[in-house]
Amino acid sequence: MNEQHLGSCLCGAIRFKLEGQLERFFLCHCAYCRKDTGSAHAANLFFSIANLEWLSGQERLSTYKLPKTRHARCFCSTCGSAMPHVAEQWIAVPAGCLDTELAAKPNAHLFIASKARWDHDLDTVPTFDGFPS
Repeated sequence: MNEQHLGSCLCGAIRFKLEGQLERFFLCHCAYCRKDTGSAHAANLFFSIANLEWLSGQERLSTYKLPKTRHARCFCSTCGSAMPHVAEQWIAVPAGCLDTELAAKPNAHLFIASKARWDHDLDTVPTFDGFPS
């Protein structure tokens, strides 16, 4: 079943529309993805057959390919937000750049041997709706 999603970067300069069949949703804990996102893991959607249409700001896209690896990052050159990356066999879409709701849940955590030491038992950490008082 094809899905249609809209997405954008933090500054709003780049906007896109994606239509296709979501195949995988992975949370990747590898050292590259942790550095890339500055967080515990990347959350990426993978489509092998999809139509990605840049609605605005395509000229602001930049791509960094980590030498000697398959790791690449496409991002807004103004605000740094992660954007979809088109590779030979798939389109990788950072889940956080979508403006539409995503019904899918992640299929798997990847590279858990590289998981950050502090990324454990997080359900016991206090939660707040905003910044704590």
